[in-house]
Amino acid sequence: MSGHDAELDQFRQEVSCAVLLERATPPWQLDRKGSTRRALKYRRHQGEVVIVNHDGRGWWDAQGSAKGDVFDLVQFLDPHLNFGQVRKVLRPFVGLSPTYPEALPKRETSQADRPLPERWASRPRLRPGSRAWDYLTGARALPRTVLLAASEADAVRDGAYRSAWFAHRDPAGQVCHIEVRGPDFKGSLRGGTKTLFRLTGGLSPCRLAVLEAPIDALSLAALENIRRDTIYVATGGGIGPGTIDAIRAVLTGLRAAGSVLVSAADANTAGDRFASQHQTIAVEAGIPFERLRPTNGTDWNDVLRQGRGV
Repeated sequence: MSGHDAELDQFRQEVSCAVLLERATPPWQLDRKGSTRRALKYRRHQGEVVIVNHDGRGWWDAQGSAKGDVFDLVQFLDPHLNFGQVRKVLRPFVGLSPTYPEALPKRETSQADRPLPERWASRPRLRPGSRAWDYLTGARALPRTVLLAASEADAVRDGAYRSAWFAHRDPAGQVCHIEVRGPDFKGSLRGGTKTLFRLTGGLSPCRLAVLEAPIDALSLAALENIRRDTIYVATGGGIGPGTIDAIRAVLTGLRAAGSVLVSAADANTAGDRFASQHQTIAVEAGIPFERLRPTNGTDWNDVLRQGRGV
């Protein structure tokens, strides 16, 4: 191996993406509550979120499609640098350790360490009269028809403390990520990998509606009376690699006359940014694109609740 190649290999093995973020100017801050030891969430400024994975060797932009290794991260932080300049930036970081081991206390083995499919299976199915049902029909104004459809699809289950659990599934249909929403909580169970929450309206859909939150996906389904030609999906906010792959997989199954991707992201700056990403995915897949923007609120649950006087 040449000296040149040996240095590049050393950068890959001994420079942590977390260290680069922590020592950037201005520095990125670790979001302790949103992080696990396998997925570290770093924040900087308003709306900037980077997830570090693969033991510090990889990363991805939670608000966009950028991802890669330490070399890509340096150019993400400063796009004006060429590769030779990137090498100079990386040299002082060889062998340095990030601060996150001290920031993330070790947890005792508990219920939360069980595999997500087991935890999902342990919760009751969504049903009329349950605490999650009452929360979703009351505070969120979701109608019985939509919640019964979500329950039949096993897309939503009863969580603890009146919360509802929303499933993301991998290509094999296994639950791989669980979003949690309740009167006093918004978050996700740790240890998951985001793909898509989904509710399918009929047997032969040709329309994919992409929203941010599962409750918004169910709200649009309610407003449209669960269109039989539509798959309603939610990304859970930021669009990571797993989410992009899942959207592309759905679009592959929609390659029929009249197929369309509809971005129904929120009516704000972040939502418009997500819509632009959705459009890029549609163009790359050769699928027509439409933007469906809430007009009487920030998101589709706002629109639904206003229409029902909640």
